[in-house]
Amino acid sequence: MIRTCLAGLAAATCLAYTPAVAHEPTERVLVWADEFNEAELDRDKWIVIGTDFWVNNEQQAYLDSPEVIQIVDDAEGADGGALMLRPVYKPGVDPHAERKADFISGRVETKGLHDFTYGRAEARLKLPDAEGVWPAWWMLGNGRWPEIGEIDIMEYVGEKDWIGVALHGPGYSGETPLVNKYFFEEGEDVTDWHVYAVEWTEDEMLFQVDGHTLYRVTRPMVEHYGKWSFDNPKHLILNFALGGAYPFKTNGIEEPYNGLPQATVDRIKARDVAMMVDWVRVYAPEE
Repeated sequence: MIRTCLAGLAAATCLAYTPAVAHEPTERVLVWADEFNEAELDRDKWIVIGTDFWVNNEQQAYLDSPEVIQIVDDAEGADGGALMLRPVYKPGVDPHAERKADFISGRVETKGLHDFTYGRAEARLKLPDAEGVWPAWWMLGNGRWPEIGEIDIMEYVGEKDWIGVALHGPGYSGETPLVNKYFFEEGEDVTDWHVYAVEWTEDEMLFQVDGHTLYRVTRPMVEHYGKWSFDNPKHLILNFALGGAYPFKTNGIEEPYNGLPQATVDRIKARDVAMMVDWVRVYAPEE
């Protein structure tokens, strides 16, 4: 039943799961989950990225600190606890001589702990209305990018009426042609709780918001541009970036920071900007 369930996880730990609400998948085998109901981040499930990491001219330094990564039990609308990734204005902390970021933020991954091949990955998220932020929920292979493949389940750059999805791999990376946007229905936006998911098989990807498919990518579509890089294990990533390439390409803001306007900086200084994660779940492929 499970072609590749969870690297390093015994089959006996895979749990039968019956969804509680309509937008969740039909009865599936749940192979991994974090409900974020403990007092602290579970280090058996997640690693935390530090200050050495830097890409895309992002304006933050990642730091392993409760200032930017913490479990909260009072998030409105969450089912129990929630993971909060919150950028903080903190000049002088970043040790990276070339970057010298004025902000710190959080990035957590399952790399080296839990990898997945095929199935369904989903997370229930609530995002801030703040131009130039760049939180994301995605999956990445282990090895050299872009050959190892990247699955962007949700990227947000601060325009609250839409989110983006994308695939990256050899021949279709960076300004990838395999990209789409989801525009929310009237009366909804990213500041509401939504479930962002990907259904991943040997031959296609279905990107979904609240169970509605917004983009279907097939193996032939990918192979028109390059190698299909999605038959290998991938780990989960949740991160909160600020400014940099994608926000700047969208908003054109140069000051006070690349892609990040003063209004958002002021809100970050007030600690009024965060991504909330109610839960993350991974299911085995359907039979």
